[in-house]
Amino acid sequence: MNNKKNPDQKPDMSSSSSSPKKQTLFISSLILLWYTSNIGVLLLNKFLLSNYGFKFPIFLTMCHMSACAILSYVSIVFLKLVPLQHLKSRSQFMKVATLSIVFCASVVGGNVSLRYLPVSFNQAVGATTPFFTALFAYLMTFKREAWVTYGALVPVVTGVVIASGGEPGFHWFGFIMCISATAARAFKSVLQGILLSSEGEKLNSMNLMLYMSPIAVIALLPVTIVMEPDVMSVTLTLAKQHQYMWILLLVNSVMAYSANLLNFLVTKHTSALTLQVLGNAKGAVAVVISILLFRNPVTVMGIGGYSITVLGVVAYGETKRRFR
Repeated sequence: MNNKKNPDQKPDMSSSSSSPKKQTLFISSLILLWYTSNIGVLLLNKFLLSNYGFKFPIFLTMCHMSACAILSYVSIVFLKLVPLQHLKSRSQFMKVATLSIVFCASVVGGNVSLRYLPVSFNQAVGATTPFFTALFAYLMTFKREAWVTYGALVPVVTGVVIASGGEPGFHWFGFIMCISATAARAFKSVLQGILLSSEGEKLNSMNLMLYMSPIAVIALLPVTIVMEPDVMSVTLTLAKQHQYMWILLLVNSVMAYSANLLNFLVTKHTSALTLQVLGNAKGAVAVVISILLFRNPVTVMGIGGYSITVLGVVAYGETKRRFR
């Protein structure tokens, strides 16, 4: 056999160079889809709840949770995107149920606020999540950060105060619901770290959603019946007037699940820090798109306040990383 190598033969670099390009393209596609699903479900929520006459935020949340329950099961059990993790005890089930109720409260509060507030202001208030996360972490776990890190939270709150004063569409009830939803979201994050801290009880976000979603649907059903008793009759009436009503609800619900799925995938293929940076940019993109779509009036004071909040969130993330 002739084992001599041809000296003129060059190594094939196409496969090695194409691999990083494919990886970059894959991650870029994930981020684009993540932005699309997150911003899409937010804008579609606003359209349905404020512009379309569908004034049922609790029922809308139940639709979201139903889609998450069904699609999570399909993704894990049939598509096997992640291994199935089983709940191992009654105690673990109660912890997941508690997280589910808190998560429900945050989603319902956010959807209710969209009935009264423009998306731009909703996002400005939502950007204060790190402030509430730090507050709950200190109150519940006595976890302290460096004073510089806490100092970075001052512009986070200051910016929202300024934005509130410059918001033409300010509504007190909507503001209270939005603040409550933001606090509940942060509370759920801290609570999850406490309740599912042991190695035997940890669940990845996909499996956690699989178990949380059905519990959320069961919890929201009686609340919907009591607080939104005419939801089905009004929805059927709207469906007769607007032929795309059911399609909008279906797309909206699927996008709600996609946002959670892509959040998991982006974190898996990048990092939690990258996700935080992308999340800050996502809020700004959502604000710009919402203003262009819904034409809600904005002021220089409002834009300035939101900008201060975003810069404060960026500074908080950076100082927390450095002083960890």
